[in-house]
Amino acid sequence: MSTAVATDYVRRMVAKESRGPGDPEGAMARLEARYGIGFWQLSHLRGGRAKTVEVGLFARIRSAYLDYCEHQIRLLEHEIAVEKAIHEDDSLADLEREA
Repeated sequence: MSTAVATDYVRRMVAKESRGPGDPEGAMARLEARYGIGFWQLSHLRGGRAKTVEVGLFARIRSAYLDYCEHQIRLLEHEIAVEKAIHEDDSLADLEREA
C-alpha cells in the first residue's frame, strides 16, 4: 500500500472539506469525527511526514475517500434537482449526466 496514494487521498479530502484558508485543522477534525481516522494520522499524511502506512489504515483512508466522493456526488445531484425544480430548463440535463 502506497504512502503517496494515502497522502494524496488525505490531501484531497482536507482540501475539499476546508472552509477556507486556515481551516485545514478544522477539516481534519471533522474528517476524524466522520471516519474515525486519527487527527495526527491525517496530519502526518497531509504534511508528507508519514514514511509508511499500515494496510488497515490505508484501507480505511481509501474507504473514507470513496465515501467522501460519493457524498459530494449526492450533494451535487440534490443541488441539480433543486435548481431544476426552481428553473425548469432542459439544458441542465447535461450537468446531471456529467455528475
